[in-house]
Amino acid sequence: MTLEPCWQDWLAWAAAQGIDLPADPGFIQARERVWAASDYVARSVARFPHKFAELIASGDLSKRYGPGELAARLSSYLAEVSDEPGLQRALRCFRRRELIRIIWRDIAELAPLDETLEDLSELAEVCVRGALDHLEPWAWSEWGRPRAPDGRILRLIVLAMGKLGGRELNLSSDIDLIFAFACPGTIQDGPRPLSHDQFFIRLAQRLLKALADITADGFVFRVDARLRPFGEAGPLAMSLTAMEDYYQSQAREWERYAMIKARPIAGDPEDCAALMEMLRPFVYRRYLDFGVFESLRELKRLINYELHRRGMEANIKLGPGGIREIEFIGQALQLVRGGRDPELQIHSIRAVLQRLGHKSLLPQTAVAELDAAYVFLRRVENRLQAQRDQQTHCLPGNPIDQLHLAQAMGYADWASFTAALSAHRERVQTHFDALFAEPEAEAECEERALFAALWPLPEPQAAIERLQGAGFADPEALYQRIEQFHTICLRKGLSTHGHKRLNRIMPQVLKAASECAYPDLALGRVLTLFESIVQRTAYLAMLAEHPRVLTQLTQLAALSPWFTEQIARQPILLDELIDLRRLYRPLRRGELESELDDLLAGLDLEDLEQQMERLRQFAWSQKLRVAAADLTGVIPLMVVSDYLTEIAEAVVVRVLALAWGQLVARHGRPTAVEGQDQGFLVVGYGKLGGIELGYGSDLDLVFLHGSERVTAETDGPKPVSNEQFYARLAQRMIHILTTRTPSGELYAVDTRLRPDGSKGLLVRSMRAFAEYQRENAWIWEHQALVRARPIAGDPVLAERFLTIRRAILCQYHDPQRLKEEVRVMRERMRVNLDRSGGGRFDLKQGRGGIADIEFMVQYAVLRWAAAHPELADWTDNIRLLETLARLALLPGPCAQDLIAAYQTLRQADHRSALSGQPRLIADTELQAEREQVWAIWQALFEGSGETANLNELD
Repeated sequence: MTLEPCWQDWLAWAAAQGIDLPADPGFIQARERVWAASDYVARSVARFPHKFAELIASGDLSKRYGPGELAARLSSYLAEVSDEPGLQRALRCFRRRELIRIIWRDIAELAPLDETLEDLSELAEVCVRGALDHLEPWAWSEWGRPRAPDGRILRLIVLAMGKLGGRELNLSSDIDLIFAFACPGTIQDGPRPLSHDQFFIRLAQRLLKALADITADGFVFRVDARLRPFGEAGPLAMSLTAMEDYYQSQAREWERYAMIKARPIAGDPEDCAALMEMLRPFVYRRYLDFGVFESLRELKRLINYELHRRGMEANIKLGPGGIREIEFIGQALQLVRGGRDPELQIHSIRAVLQRLGHKSLLPQTAVAELDAAYVFLRRVENRLQAQRDQQTHCLPGNPIDQLHLAQAMGYADWASFTAALSAHRERVQTHFDALFAEPEAEAECEERALFAALWPLPEPQAAIERLQGAGFADPEALYQRIEQFHTICLRKGLSTHGHKRLNRIMPQVLKAASECAYPDLALGRVLTLFESIVQRTAYLAMLAEHPRVLTQLTQLAALSPWFTEQIARQPILLDELIDLRRLYRPLRRGELESELDDLLAGLDLEDLEQQMERLRQFAWSQKLRVAAADLTGVIPLMVVSDYLTEIAEAVVVRVLALAWGQLVARHGRPTAVEGQDQGFLVVGYGKLGGIELGYGSDLDLVFLHGSERVTAETDGPKPVSNEQFYARLAQRMIHILTTRTPSGELYAVDTRLRPDGSKGLLVRSMRAFAEYQRENAWIWEHQALVRARPIAGDPVLAERFLTIRRAILCQYHDPQRLKEEVRVMRERMRVNLDRSGGGRFDLKQGRGGIADIEFMVQYAVLRWAAAHPELADWTDNIRLLETLARLALLPGPCAQDLIAAYQTLRQADHRSALSGQPRLIADTELQAEREQVWAIWQALFEGSGETANLNELD
């Protein structure tokens, strides 16, 4: 039916009023499109012609409102309101005017989708707040004022849910609201005592009446309050205490999903903040919550069943490839990871998708396709609802409405529109199925039956035969190990979900282990890990959702017990095994810092406990990736230590920043300090300084500052001396690095290489350090300086340290005295630290081991740097040996032989750490390398003629 008579009626009215129609062709074209697409606008204009005339005259049809403008316009509508009927009438008139404006701008394509959704959401919010601003004072005068124990008047908290919570409201949407108040109590200043529960329930009822009752003027918004605790059976408003009890003990899983978009839109800001703080741990778990996939899969199954039952598969919101599936994709990943990543705790689904793409949690192609589909489907939804201001999501069945919808979407006919719609929905369905597909589907094959029959355990003989048939070396011992694990699971009392997940996982573990080079070893190690996590069913859910993780875990466990030991301590590391692109590609320094930024973003600066947890999770996850790439040969040996060192450096830099920020907030910054930034420097010694960290290395640290004036103080509210400030700064850094949290220790720290060792001050001034090195340091301390370099802190002090280091290393030393002191120190260390014996060789301290090479390099630097200052350029042994070779200071192939031996010994050191036996190998291994190193040592330190003896090795 044509709506042109409505337009002709308005034109006649306008002519009678002397109102001129805009001559702008754009207006004429827009009017025709809007009339074709929206019965609601056409009939509203005919019924209330002055409203449309006002919109034209004000220019509001062609402009976007600024912040606060909609609220200001509502205030003028409500200025003269004095009772509830007047409030209802004013709200409805305002809503009608603004809805005409919003629909006009949407259909005429004067506003993008985001603006339309934002305007509709803002309209709902200002109407809720405007109504409440009148209803509350009227309620106070009628019933009295509810007060908190401190005497302040309590306000009704209105929590927006669903599309309103996400500021994504569509044209004829319900608004989902939950009502709350701060605390229980009794009103004493009213006509009779009234509990807070009674007061706020009555107030909420009046608010619903003001918004949702259908009067001669229509309604403002339909309101759905069934998402509240206990649903329709629950009280309309609850205290925060009662709500907390409900969400902690009785809430259902789907309510977590609903709460993702929860956002306060009215109430005291302090009470609103308390409510959101209370809800956060219910919605976002601190662990990776992969159990959410099961819940959402089941919820989607129920939705599909209901749509099929009612013949509503064409529903663009709930049907296949519809809006809800896009929301499920984004919000499922929010629930899984939002507890660990506060940046994902946002409301808008489009913003969520973009952030998931930025964090590589969704492929960028998927993000682009889902976002495009969301925009398309939401525009279709708005066009459907603009037609008659009805809440519908179903495509029209009659040809006239179909043509109007197609043309409103910019298509010539229904066929071309439905082709575009189908393409979007198919892409959404593909991405949805990829994320929510039942993981067991991959594993359904004939050979799986063999492993499925092994769990739960059959009788012994059958199990042993099946294990033998699967290729396990010692099936009898393995059966006993599996039986032991089964008993432990029973004793620990797994939940029904836990048993179900374990029954899905175990056949896959058995299959993956059988395919390893050492199947018995792999399975035993994985079962040991499972014993520590089996009661934490969220991790079982993760493994059930990602069979590839089980395969990677089992294969890496076969190569090294280090993996399962670390994951048993920190099961959250399982997350690193999900993405194989990440697992075998360790990050370099810039990438590490970026990832650390993302991990710490959103944390409260005062929440040191969470910062420490995240730092530990970061460090261990990065080490895990290095170890995976190392064991599988993706990265060469010499790069392993580079990666491990860069991880430690990134952590130390961030720990310094955290400790500095906390102390400056309390005491201010030190004054009269040399440097351009903090006036503080962290120097790495040993393996950290030499860029040679291993998997279990501690950090040798020395702390220096640039303050020279004894009386200098910080400039903050609680000033302390510079010396105290820097001492506390170092202590806090050590505390952050070494304190054991649920995720373990970040790094062990050794500060005994500072001047005067463990008896000396923890932090020394740069001047005092230089004086000590020149006048009091032992030869072994100069040896240590060979491997020292700035790690974090003030760049000016870093340059000054390097100048001091070069000057010390380039001093002349008497060759014979130097040789003797280095030799005696090494022998003393060997006696005290060498753990060789009993068929084992100590890679570090054994004769011909790593320490012998390090001492020879340090001796060579101190011996020849005075004549060859370039020996002070490097801190790592390989480049120092290459420099010695280039300068021909070690004759013939000695330097190259030491490089080869050092690389081989270091590789064995890494492997021994990953095998759970740090620095120990069988004494029959690497004999040629060890003998060669020892021969060079003897020639260098124990012969009477240095060069002559070395030449004998040539």
